[in-house]
Amino acid sequence: MSKEKSLRVCEKGHTFYKSSECESCPSCDKENKPQSGFLSKLSSPARNALIHKGIDTLQELSNYTEKEILKLHGIGPASLPILRSSLQKEGLSFKE
Repeated sequence: MSKEKSLRVCEKGHTFYKSSECESCPSCDKENKPQSGFLSKLSSPARNALIHKGIDTLQELSNYTEKEILKLHGIGPASLPILRSSLQKEGLSFKE
């Protein structure tokens, strides 16, 4: 059984429907998508999860284990290869 979608309005006045508790606005997500860097390679939910946690650099990401990152709402298994690859390119890795 799927949850009913509700109409929402963001701070900028964009209207959108969401069935989850997530407050992110799809229009604002598109406007704010980075043009480069590891965050630009991720889906909006994954990017928002990391930003909400205060993780916006690979250095900060390397302070977490893969398990900890996977627990964040919005991060799924498809995000891990992107994150691993980005870390490796900078000589970093997830915390053990």
